[in-house]
Amino acid sequence: MKQNSTILKSGVAALFIIGGVILFGSCEKYSFLVETVNPADTVHFQTEIQPIFTANCVSCHKGLRNPDLRDGNSYASLTGSGFVNLPAETSRLYLQVNSGSHNSYTLPDEKQKILIWIQQGAKNN
Repeated sequence: MKQNSTILKSGVAALFIIGGVILFGSCEKYSFLVETVNPADTVHFQTEIQPIFTANCVSCHKGLRNPDLRDGNSYASLTGSGFVNLPAETSRLYLQVNSGSHNSYTLPDEKQKILIWIQQGAKNN
């Protein structure tokens, strides 16, 4: 009788473990909705593009590596060094943020903002 009780307890414990693995193993650790940018909305350099550079790029592009993406220098560095041109999809800046070495530094909506900003004429607004 004691042996049957031990076997029953072991079986119940095994079911709980298996159930827990199935329940928690199927959950995604991270999930988020990718924001989209309306191409009809004006993308502003100072309030939308520069913050992307400041948060993601300045740690490497801080004056020693071209382009200099520090606030106050980035616009002149990008436009004066041929990083922005039309068509925007072939712009050096857009290609760079989507390249293997830089791809993980920016989110999809940030890449989209950069693309739209270039399509809108890469204004210093």
